[in-house]
Amino acid sequence: QVQLVESGGGLVQAGGSVRLSCAASGLPFSSYAMGWFRQAPGEEREFVAAMTRSTFSTYYADSVKGRFTATRDNAKATVYLQMNSLKPEDTAIYSCAARETSTYGRWLATAGEYDYWGRGTQVTVSS
Repeated sequence: QVQLVESGGGLVQAGGSVRLSCAASGLPFSSYAMGWFRQAPGEEREFVAAMTRSTFSTYYADSVKGRFTATRDNAKATVYLQMNSLKPEDTAIYSCAARETSTYGRWLATAGEYDYWGRGTQVTVSS
């Protein structure tokens, strides 16, 4: 049974930092492309970052580029999202997602391309 479990969310002041984690189990982690998405109240789910199977390639949404850093540790079956210079508009539930792929360099920026999802963790940025 595949499980993705996020942690690390909370309340932070604008300009602050938060590090999210997503621990995966029940899948051969190194065969999966991973992604981070977020959803604010009343809004549609939004792409944040995508990582290929390897640890060397990441793609970001323009809204977070230069402030967020997504990484993965295949040995620990975990992905991370380091969020710096946070803004109130970053407030959302952040979820990780996984999709098996045979292509090392493939990243996925659309929610519908992912097969597995975590339940998410709330990040609230106060002004």
